[in-house]
Amino acid sequence: MGCSGPAASAKTRGRPTGRTPLVTTLVVSHPQCLEHLTPFGHPERPDRLRMITHVLEHERFSDLARDEAPLVSIDAIARVHPTDYIERLDNATPLLGLVQVDGDTTLSPGSFEAARRSAGGGVFAVDEVMTGKVANAFVSTRPPGHHAETSTAMGFCMFNNAAIAARHARAVYGAERVAIMDFDVHHGNGTQDIFWSDPSVMYLSTHEMPLYPGTGAANETGAYNQIVNAPLAAGDGGSEFREAFDIVILPRLRAWKPDLLIISAGFDAHQRDPLANINLTEVDFAWATKRLMEIADEACGGRVVSLLEGGYDLEGLGRSVAAHVMALMRG
Repeated sequence: MGCSGPAASAKTRGRPTGRTPLVTTLVVSHPQCLEHLTPFGHPERPDRLRMITHVLEHERFSDLARDEAPLVSIDAIARVHPTDYIERLDNATPLLGLVQVDGDTTLSPGSFEAARRSAGGGVFAVDEVMTGKVANAFVSTRPPGHHAETSTAMGFCMFNNAAIAARHARAVYGAERVAIMDFDVHHGNGTQDIFWSDPSVMYLSTHEMPLYPGTGAANETGAYNQIVNAPLAAGDGGSEFREAFDIVILPRLRAWKPDLLIISAGFDAHQRDPLANINLTEVDFAWATKRLMEIADEACGGRVVSLLEGGYDLEGLGRSVAAHVMALMRG
């Protein structure tokens, strides 16, 4: 049931129709996400959120609604991750110091709660958007999520925040088709793995290839041809990125007509970022955001939930988030 289709189901009737929400864009964050600590020199560090908070304090963002990410329920996580995996992460969380759960994913005493807040931010944003309280939302939390597979923490990620948000939208609001657009420079292997055989969710991705985690070839299309990969090559820039959007991503997304669009908003394809070799600028991220919003406007009343993924150069991250959020605000 697309939002432009017939009458809404009972689960979605609570959303006001035919009027614009009083507040356009919501930013969701939580100070606990600063308590997920990583080793010295690790790129996924608390300063990422400090930079975003600083940038979004500028007066041009004064019209944003702001709220704190709640603790996601275990039941909401369990729509994606089995309970034994959730318990393993909880039990592995140390009382002191740091614990490695894979080569680059670390747990500190505050990590498990931070991960629940990070996933909770996505679920809360879905609630606010699907009930019409805001038009769209940006969730500024960490740890990120798109590398987390069903039972595997990896790539800085513990819970797959985008997948949890998508399953929440389906279970609670009856969304029949959800789209997840991922423009992080690293392919979201976890999101692809989780939804490979799920005909209700389309996963679309632009990313550098070859690069960690090694997935994301164009011929990886899912059990129902609902996985859409548009890999970029090292050295590609804005023109190649926009071509991938115009030729591959946007036509498939438009034809899907999602009830909700979730963005896995990684900004590590920025030319300043140290972990990859794609040469985007904040102007490219603003362009991509506006194009995605055009399709969301056509398909589902502009319902967009954007979740922070990567972005490891602080200046590049700050510029990119500012451009992305301004586009969400239709600035």
